[in-house]
Amino acid sequence: MATVDEAATDVPDAYERLIERSEKLTNVRMASMVLGWDQRVMMPEGGTPARAGQLSTLSSMAHELLVDDDVGAWLETLETGGVGGPETASSHELTDEQAAVVRELRHEYSRAVDVPAELVERLTAHQTQTQQTWQEAKAADDFSQFAPALEELIDLHRERAAAIDPAENPYRVLYEDSQPYLPLETVERIFDELRDHLVPLITEIQEHGRDLPTPFSGHTYDEETQMELSEAALDVLGYDRAHGRLDTAPHPFMSGNQFDARITTRFREDDPLDALTATIHEFGHATYQLGLRKDQYGTPLGASRSSGVHESQSRFWENHVGRTKAFWELFLPTVKTHFPHLEDVTVEEAYAAANRIYPDNRIRVEADELTYHLHIILRCEIDRAFVEGDLEVSEIPQVWNDKMESYLGVRPETDTDGCLQDTHWSYGFAGFQGYTVGSVLAAQLDAAMREDLDADVDDLIREGEFDPLREWMTENVHRHGQRYPTEELIEVATGEPLTAKYFLEYVDEKFTDLYSL
Repeated sequence: MATVDEAATDVPDAYERLIERSEKLTNVRMASMVLGWDQRVMMPEGGTPARAGQLSTLSSMAHELLVDDDVGAWLETLETGGVGGPETASSHELTDEQAAVVRELRHEYSRAVDVPAELVERLTAHQTQTQQTWQEAKAADDFSQFAPALEELIDLHRERAAAIDPAENPYRVLYEDSQPYLPLETVERIFDELRDHLVPLITEIQEHGRDLPTPFSGHTYDEETQMELSEAALDVLGYDRAHGRLDTAPHPFMSGNQFDARITTRFREDDPLDALTATIHEFGHATYQLGLRKDQYGTPLGASRSSGVHESQSRFWENHVGRTKAFWELFLPTVKTHFPHLEDVTVEEAYAAANRIYPDNRIRVEADELTYHLHIILRCEIDRAFVEGDLEVSEIPQVWNDKMESYLGVRPETDTDGCLQDTHWSYGFAGFQGYTVGSVLAAQLDAAMREDLDADVDDLIREGEFDPLREWMTENVHRHGQRYPTEELIEVATGEPLTAKYFLEYVDEKFTDLYSL
């Protein structure tokens, strides 16, 4: 670790050096991200041992760059105003944006400085191997193949949490990784509101809702044509191919930055909507990355805010665009071009199929807008019990199946459809809240957008005019990067704190009409 540079005592010099360090740190992390993308998309199966070493080395380099003594000294200089203390800061007062950069790097530094470098290396290497182990266990439908790796991984994460804050609950420490500046209590309150509202609505639909058409069922859809359809959807939405690409992966994801935002999807031969909605979802993630300030690449001002805010972008495009009747008026002719046997499908039928609820569905990424959140609540409860030591790894399949039966009325018949379906536990914990936070925030952003834009949003979607939607999101969310803490960013973008109000109003109106309740 480098020694403190005594010369770096004035504010402008300290800030310049801190930015240079942040840029180096970002470059190392982006190199890791590309290697991670390659592992999940293109790397041959036998490459895992070498990839684990590569990513472990890069994570160690990034850790050392962040916790270097010089970084601590530069931060202290910037926070106190230089050699003479606060009284010398007036001539070199930080701008609001510079202060935000210092705040974010201080937050990162404080959460990393007491974590041993060798723990970072061990954790990264094990995450890389665990990702491969998960893929093999899922393919074999055998949780017991994954369990030993998962048990070792949770021990490593608990060790890291204890290094960050030994006095705090480990789950709360790990939660901060994905949802900084958004209190867990706020999220739990929203979860309670959703559970109380959605369960009766789902029951009402099941007992009194009309039967919806299923125009896409009963056919086989080849992967090659589905990929062409996904590419066509990206072209319609305006995906920038100079800064992105579409591939396939066992679990759809987005990876990248404001210059290179890559997305993946996957296919089901009996349902073209699965890949289509997944592609639009990941496109939403990519719009966030590509909307970040290019002139701030390498600094917190050019980085996304949190997993919840990120998920709001994907859920907005998937649900508030891709599942609207206006979108199907626009895109159904393209679907029919790729699959001529759907020639007789109407817009009303396609819209209904895209929004149909499936309470008996076992798979989260295939879930409808209502039951989706019961999948998330289930995961968060199991996740927390596991991290806090109240659930043994061997108990996970049974508890998972019991909770799914209790919340959704369906019991997985296989580990693949149950506790092995998501890749998330192969690298971390305490992050599932972001999916529901994102859905709630997406509805809040959608309401604010519709209030702000001069044109009718549905008319814009119907005409394929998506630039105003992207530009609104960029202006109100993307361009801020990490300029504001999470709760403040939400208020800046929508004019009020995070609330479930708009999501609940949205689903009430939509599904009451759709099911003729």
